[in-house]
Amino acid sequence: MSENQKHKRDMTRRRVLVTGGGVVVAAGIGAGAVSTASADGASGSTASAEKTSGEACYRLTSETTEGPYYIDADKIRSDITEDREGIPLTVRLKVIDAESCEPLSGAAVDIWHCDALGIYSGYESLSTGGSGGPGGGTPPTGTPPTDAPTGTPPTGTPPTGGPGPGGGGGGGHEEPTDDKRYLRGTQLTDKHGYVEFTTVFPGWYRGRCVHIHTKVHAGGTMTSAGYEGGHTCHTGQLFFAESAVLDSAQVAPYSTSTTERTTLEADTIYPGNGAEGGLLTLKYRAKKIEKGVLATLTLGVDPDETHTGTDS
Repeated sequence: MSENQKHKRDMTRRRVLVTGGGVVVAAGIGAGAVSTASADGASGSTASAEKTSGEACYRLTSETTEGPYYIDADKIRSDITEDREGIPLTVRLKVIDAESCEPLSGAAVDIWHCDALGIYSGYESLSTGGSGGPGGGTPPTGTPPTDAPTGTPPTGTPPTGGPGPGGGGGGGHEEPTDDKRYLRGTQLTDKHGYVEFTTVFPGWYRGRCVHIHTKVHAGGTMTSAGYEGGHTCHTGQLFFAESAVLDSAQVAPYSTSTTERTTLEADTIYPGNGAEGGLLTLKYRAKKIEKGVLATLTLGVDPDETHTGTDS
């Protein structure tokens, strides 16, 4: 990149309007009184359930590690739920060129995440309840969290599995151990840069906060075999406000998990910078999270760069 291009991008970033991710909890159906929450759960009130912050342009969204459980499955689909139980979740992402602020159309967006009890498809034999064991995932990166999760801890019978320490976060790639592919899928962005996935709210496992993995691929083409060619211009993770995770922990099957949970603040992967770092804006009815959650975020990417997340 030339010095002039770097200067233009730096100027663009200084003009950026960045919104923080968080929670919009609707008190009723339609517009009305709502409560809002930041990543740390601080709350306030506003008069409308509609998002009011601007979306003119965003900074480059933070790059993170790919994690050990990525599979280039090429399942082009919007509903990735399959047979998984959990709180219905709609993930609506917009991809833009962070320099021009223009939508990136025809880009392939992957998402993948664990189920309500912390299990990844393709790696069920590595799911060991966060306690390690034969082939049990990868060791955690960074300093182990020392602060306990806030709120009422979930109670009930421990689940049968979940990736080993650090699973889905750091560490090198693991080869799949089975042919399951639930909670994984790819969508092409439309002319406005949008993709939308139907899935379930992710659970947690030892060593990581609640998150979804994502990749954005540019320059490829759609064929009968799936999306081919091009390059990966963004590898990141999508994160959930602590207040929403605590709400989910009151609902089955999440409430049956006694696996140690890492908070957003204590997570070793989350960069701590709000929407720029992948913190989703979440919307759901107050005290009715089991009815469903809408998660939205705009991803600012550089379509000319390559970020595979394997060297993070």
